[in-house]
Amino acid sequence: MNTTPILKNKLFLYLTEFFAGMSVMAVELGASRLLAPYFSSSQIVWTIIIGTIMIAMALGNIYGGKSADKNPNPDRLYMRILIAGVWIALIPVVGKYIILGISALLIFAVNTNFLIWAAFAACMVIFVFPLFLLGTVTPSLAKYTVDSLEDSGSIVGTLGAFNTIGSIIGTFVPTFVSIPAVGTSVTFLIFAAILLGLGIIYFVSKKSGLKKSAASAIIFILCCIFGASNSFAFWESSLAYEGESIYNYLQVKENDRNVILSTNVLFGVQSILIKDEGLTGMYYDYAMAAPLMTGKENPADCNTLILGMGTGTYAHQCRAYYGDMPIEGVEIDEKITDLARTYFELPEDVPVTTYDGRAYLNAIDGKYDVIMVDAYQDITIPFQMSSTEFFTLVKEHLTEDGVMVVNMNMRGSGADSINAYLSDTIGSVFGEVYTVDVKGSTNRELFASDNPQMIENLKKHKETVADESLLAMMDTVSENLLPYEAGKRIMTDDKAPVELLGMRVIDELIRNEVAYYKSIYEEQGIQGVINAL
Repeated sequence: MNTTPILKNKLFLYLTEFFAGMSVMAVELGASRLLAPYFSSSQIVWTIIIGTIMIAMALGNIYGGKSADKNPNPDRLYMRILIAGVWIALIPVVGKYIILGISALLIFAVNTNFLIWAAFAACMVIFVFPLFLLGTVTPSLAKYTVDSLEDSGSIVGTLGAFNTIGSIIGTFVPTFVSIPAVGTSVTFLIFAAILLGLGIIYFVSKKSGLKKSAASAIIFILCCIFGASNSFAFWESSLAYEGESIYNYLQVKENDRNVILSTNVLFGVQSILIKDEGLTGMYYDYAMAAPLMTGKENPADCNTLILGMGTGTYAHQCRAYYGDMPIEGVEIDEKITDLARTYFELPEDVPVTTYDGRAYLNAIDGKYDVIMVDAYQDITIPFQMSSTEFFTLVKEHLTEDGVMVVNMNMRGSGADSINAYLSDTIGSVFGEVYTVDVKGSTNRELFASDNPQMIENLKKHKETVADESLLAMMDTVSENLLPYEAGKRIMTDDKAPVELLGMRVIDELIRNEVAYYKSIYEEQGIQGVINAL
């Protein structure tokens, strides 16, 4: 059907299918990492990524088949592969700016479901076109490789096998090799280079399309120069650390007073170290009431487990104010633990296990006086750590008068907020549940126990606190604690819609934050907003 020398041996066609399938999956995984620092890595974002990419691939399949029937010229296919490679190479250069630009526009235009609309728009603009082009590969190759009806089944099957094997490799390599080793930006460039290599080899073998191949190579080189940076917060000039792990985007900021870890480029503090050993002014201070609520006369004797250790802020604060408490932590992201030792002065004698919090509880038999659950990040709330089954497991690992403290970081209003669901779920497991809102933030701390004396213990034990600032904080907690009457909004392993519930709170927070700027925009236009910023 074609006279191109390189295509006379079908191996090159099979390799094209293999690398196209590999690149599709690599771009999909890269998309999740590109979007996560801005929109989270929740199931909602993953659904949007998978959905838009599958739409692009389906449309590409249709177009590729019709195009191959109408004009069965391999030049057209390999030119599309070249264009896809160039587009993917440009993503590290302009992708972050497109995401921020789309978010800036939509934040003034959308009142509900901002996360969905912003992530969907970003996926449509950045990823749909190159994956549409890659979607044309399979039907086009089927046209070029099938010589007769007698072998059509085996050839199409072989193409499918090469595509599937490539997709499998393209799934594992970014997750376990390239993203942790060199970052998301370089991962995009690696797979762009593979696609460009296919196109350039094809055109060089034909001794045609050389100018287009050279132009593609030049653009790729420029993208390598300007797009190889792993910086998502490109406006920040004084970060102590910025990088990626298997699970997270990671950013460490340091100034004269503190060191901060964030897993989001725009907002949120996951951990903090106060250099002068003072209170943090954040939810960690409120959570320090938990050791005083137990039956232990001396909080330094409280055996404490932290699920979601982060860089160890809570452990550091408890050690600083209560003495040499026996503390151990569980943190799923080993890179965060490494940062904790490097930047956040986490003591070497505080063991941290790299594991999922719930899986860890399932694997041990020990009991604790205090268990802190601090595993919720923005909208990324692991459903398996929000169900009755999980909180029952926590209860089984508490001593008779032990206390669980949960940091709920998205304080929403209304009966259907994520915190209402979490509180009702916890209330169905524990006999005593109290909540307190953290002043000046969206956090709410929840204390739960089966010990009816937990509040009396707090009032009694806080009088033994020698540090005036901590005593004042414990007074604040004691005065603002509210008993929680559990309702019937129960989450289970079978049904825990944490992403949708969290998205409602995100919408509410965004509306509150941008209301001021919206009023300026309505009165003074975009220039007024720029001046206000």
